[in-house]
Amino acid sequence: MPLDFTKHFIAVPMEFKLRNSIGCSWRVTVKLMNGRVTDQGWATYADVHQIKIVYMVTFKLLTPDTLKVIIFDDDGIEVVNKCGKHDEAFAARD
Repeated sequence: MPLDFTKHFIAVPMEFKLRNSIGCSWRVTVKLMNGRVTDQGWATYADVHQIKIVYMVTFKLLTPDTLKVIIFDDDGIEVVNKCGKHDEAFAARD
């Protein structure tokens, strides 16, 4: 998460849910340390969802701790992954 993005929060939540367009959620924890934002879970999310460097990823704040994530491939087509691919360690429970 870019540090500039944190200015949109009164307090940065320690945990975010990343929700895709079909309702699957994924947990990512974040910490502000030494003026930087560190996370746990994003690298696994990106790997499981096979996000490539040429893909575009959009984030929309739905609630103070939930972001809707939409992934577009290099042709601009939305990439939709099924919930079953999520690693149980990070899958969020609603």
